[in-house]
Amino acid sequence: MAEKLEFELVSPERRLAGGPADQVTIPGMEGDLTAMAQHAPFLTTLRPGIVTVTEAGKAEEFFVTGGFAEVSDNTVSVLAEEAVARGDLSREWLDARIQSAEQELADAAEDRKMAAGQRVMDFRNVLGILSL
Repeated sequence: MAEKLEFELVSPERRLAGGPADQVTIPGMEGDLTAMAQHAPFLTTLRPGIVTVTEAGKAEEFFVTGGFAEVSDNTVSVLAEEAVARGDLSREWLDARIQSAEQELADAAEDRKMAAGQRVMDFRNVLGILSL
């Protein structure tokens, strides 16, 4: 039997998922990463994207708007700003987040424009991927 890691996804409102996993793919700020058992300790901020948890060949997906992920001791902890199971994600919900990110870009100080613009692009990329 292959070694597992323990996964947990929480948002400020609730715990969305948890349990054993073969691998977890995370939308890190510097790019996607996949954690498996014995992964080196790692901490990353999250960009808007899909967290994919694979267990016994079945994948479960969650959309996160941002937050942090920590990989250590065969555990992956995702602390999301907001998170929604992919099956519960709606076009209206995502459009509202895109509109909010666009407003943040419009209001951003000059030194924050690049990061705010990247956040808008990340949301739009996810919208294209999900075909909502």
